Amino acid sequence: MEFHHVSVLLKECIENLNIKQNGIYVDGTMGGGGHSLEICKQLTTGRLIAIDQDLHAHEAAKEVLKEHLEKVTFVHDNFVNIKSILHHLGIEKVDGVLLDIGVSSHQLDESERGFSYQKDAPLDMRMDDTSTFSAYDVVNTYSEEQLYHIIWEYGEERWAKRIAKFIIEQRKQKPIQTTAELVECIKKAIPKGARKEGPHPAKRTFQAIRIEVNKELEVLQKVITDATEVLDTKGRLCIITFHSLEDRIVKNAFRLQQDPCTCPKEFPVCVCGKKQMANIITRKPILPSEEELEQNHRSRSAKLRVLERI
Repeated sequence: MEFHHVSVLLKECIENLNIKQNGIYVDGTMGGGGHSLEICKQLTTGRLIAIDQDLHAHEAAKEVLKEHLEKVTFVHDNFVNIKSILHHLGIEKVDGVLLDIGVSSHQLDESERGFSYQKDAPLDMRMDDTSTFSAYDVVNTYSEEQLYHIIWEYGEERWAKRIAKFIIEQRKQKPIQTTAELVECIKKAIPKGARKEGPHPAKRTFQAIRIEVNKELEVLQKVITDATEVLDTKGRLCIITFHSLEDRIVKNAFRLQQDPCTCPKEFPVCVCGKKQMANIITRKPILPSEEELEQNHRSRSAKLRVLERI
């Protein structure tokens, strides 16, 4: 099976990882193996831990990385478990961690996975298809209040209240089973005039449901703390995000690693005892170049932030 995925901010990630030939690196979102391949090219006696919860990604990446297999340890898991994964492998510290947050090009293009609002498919959106909880469960079992909350919070959708109401009304007739049925419901909820401008009317709601199904934001907050802890001195954590909510979480979590003190500002000295773990390398996120934007339209909302362990 072809697994097509264009690696976003590839050159920028490799440069910011500061790769040592004998270092240990973690690609927590291996995908099709694009970033992993570039890391491997710079390793001689080093090692790459390649993690992905999508088994299709493992098939594809093993082909892409076939000339470097002796350097790679493949792990079928969620990167949120980075500490237990490394403990199981007998690794205490690593020299770099890369996370490319969000859905891959392949998952969007593989219509039966139900990630895309442009292709009709069963409501699914599971990144790990061994999981039993899917978009169908969110759409058909969540209360109106729960639906409103996730569509507003995770999708930043101004019509969230109406969309939640329309979903509840539609599923009273029969369960909403496909992406096309959900898209139609969303279109009915958003006034015609409001549909003329901006992205596809279903884009933000689909994003919100995908985040909920895969618990992406909960995972992101936890992994930043855990990944920083497993970094060796001067080790770097590089995170690519694709929408403002993710980027805000990364920005704030990085700030806590650099300045964790919770003492009131009027205290002359710190008494909370929380120590700085890392330095922020990127005051502002690194954005794709004009050239990359022309070649890969899916990179347009990508942002890279980098942290270095002290």
